[in-house]
Amino acid sequence: MNQRFEEAKRIYHNLGIDVEQALIKLQSFPVSMHCWQGDDVVGFDGAGSLSGGIQTTGNYPGKARNYQELMDDIDEVLKLVPGTKRINLHASYSIFEDGEKVDRNAIEPKHFVKWVEFAKERELGIDFNPTIFSHPKAEGLTLSSPDKDIRDFWIQHCQSCIRISEYFANELGTPCLMNIWIPDGLKDIPGDRLTPRKRFMESLDDILSINYDKDKVFVCLESKVFGIGMESYTVGSSEFTMNYAKTRDILPLMDNGHYHPTEVVSDKLSAMLLFHDKVALHVTRPVRWDSDHVVLFDDETKEIAKEIVRNNAMERVLVGLDFFDASINRIVAWTVGMRNMQKAMLYALLLPYEILREAQDQGDYTKIMVINEELKTYPFNDIWDYYCEKNQVPVRDEWYQDIKKYETEVLVKRG
Repeated sequence: MNQRFEEAKRIYHNLGIDVEQALIKLQSFPVSMHCWQGDDVVGFDGAGSLSGGIQTTGNYPGKARNYQELMDDIDEVLKLVPGTKRINLHASYSIFEDGEKVDRNAIEPKHFVKWVEFAKERELGIDFNPTIFSHPKAEGLTLSSPDKDIRDFWIQHCQSCIRISEYFANELGTPCLMNIWIPDGLKDIPGDRLTPRKRFMESLDDILSINYDKDKVFVCLESKVFGIGMESYTVGSSEFTMNYAKTRDILPLMDNGHYHPTEVVSDKLSAMLLFHDKVALHVTRPVRWDSDHVVLFDDETKEIAKEIVRNNAMERVLVGLDFFDASINRIVAWTVGMRNMQKAMLYALLLPYEILREAQDQGDYTKIMVINEELKTYPFNDIWDYYCEKNQVPVRDEWYQDIKKYETEVLVKRG
């Protein structure tokens, strides 16, 4: 392994790439692992099924049925993925004990103590999301609803989530990214596009009116182009969320499944970095639409990583994953997605950006194409293998045998 690594280092050195420095940067780059892959986005607060334009397809055995099983499954992934990790929770993953049951507008930090204990033991940060779907008060519009009682309910929920996010930050010593997304929209052509967006804006202003430490809680707002049941109109469109985030000094969050099929987040990222100190991403893999497939080591994932690295934005772009597939082993899905995101970041760290920039400025587009194509067969895999070995996680597909064993010993027994 070391011999192959040293030879790969020499080859990249000829392009002016410091491989050791690239590995140091990668080691400290956090990827936030979304908890909802493990139980098909159901949560623990009694929702039972999904709503709000969200669907999970498949019925692979072994879905986590409670918080302990979900934590066990997350642990299985953590030991197979190198680098720095965080976990990303939805509010619906609150943990109630002794028969307690509270609605979402009344959740408190105490309902997430076990998650904090879990994170502390594993030296993980926590990110957070209000859960504004799969609830009786989310069957129609939510923060943009004409019904003030419904708007107030979700405003209270989001304010509770800010307090919980600050609790996470205080307990774990690292800021918490808190992302707001709503499923509000209409199936057919609306009679009024402006008023729901105005109500949404006012609701967000009310949410942000509470006192919280902005150095500890990074509130962000996520857009979407359309979803099931809101094909014709989305209240929280890209234009709305970008303008709101900029004028209220919060973060924009771009999910690369939340745009038209011909749009790519990799092209948007540099523009966003010109106007925002920090930008949040949900990396997924849309197939024709926002279908949240497992993240692959594909062109768009690599392009997103390249934009982060080439713009010196590894501390400015906050990356979380967002996919859920119940048609395959859920632990495999998590592991593939997490490893591929970090693999893409390593690939990006091994590119000669100064040479490419100079060629572009000189109009030498032939040279850019040649370098990019030749790099595709450089010994990147030898450096990735070394990185995995250094992090004491399985190399190449060795991790798959660990999960198959876990499936036999744990998952299939869940029924």
